[in-house]
Order: sequence, then structure tokens, then C-alpha cells
Amino acid sequence: MKFNKTKKGFTLAETLVASTILCGSVLTITAICSKALTNTRLNRQYETAISLADRQLSLIDYVGIDEFIELGSFEGEFDEDIYGLLYTWEATYQYENLDNLYYLTVTISWVDNSRSYSLSVDTMLNGISIYAETTDETG
Repeated sequence: MKFNKTKKGFTLAETLVASTILCGSVLTITAICSKALTNTRLNRQYETAISLADRQLSLIDYVGIDEFIELGSFEGEFDEDIYGLLYTWEATYQYENLDNLYYLTVTISWVDNSRSYSLSVDTMLNGISIYAETTDETG
């Protein structure tokens, strides 16, 4: 039997090596895409939490820190169901002994896939000034 050495083509070993490299590349790209989608979803949740924290701080500032403290409601849930998640808020404050200055922390929390996340925002708000009250009373 005579073999023709001029035949062109790939050997079985070359085909197996090429298939292995191709499968490894596909798996790597799939893992990178999956991680990117997960990070995009988590980033969207943090952006929503930042927006809700800003909204809650604006509401507290609009009402006034003194009125907010008098109301006594320092936690709650947001009414809307955002992307299938329930966001809750909690506020803590500390009086700074400087012309009714309050250190305020608002924490937004949510649970996604049985994992808890939270975001805290700190700010300082000025309550009703004692100086302003005395000048209003004296005229």
C-alpha cells in the first residue's frame, strides 16, 4: 500500500488541541460576561439606594431636623417595589452642641438573593437656631 505524503489536513492531535483551546476560550468569555451582568445589576441597586437616600435626606431637610426628631419616625419602607426589591431606610442623629447642629446618618437596606446590602449617607443639618428664636421674640 502506498501513502501519499502530499495530502494536506490536520491530525487528530492538532484537532483535539484546537478544540480544547476553543472550549477554554468560550468558558472564559462566558464567565466574564456573567460577572459583568452581575456587577451591572448590583451597580443599578446601589444607584437606586443612593437616589432613595438623597430623596429621604431632602425630605428630612424640607421638614426640618427639629420637626423630624419630634415626629419620632426614624425608620420605614419605601412604598414602591423597585426592580422586585424592597428598600428600607433608617435614620440616626446626634446633637453636636453647636448652634443646633445635628449629625444625621441615613441607611438604606435591601435584600437580593438572600444577601443583605446597605448604603449609609452622612450629613450635618442645622436645626432652629437659638439665636434666631431670641431675635424673633425680642423683635
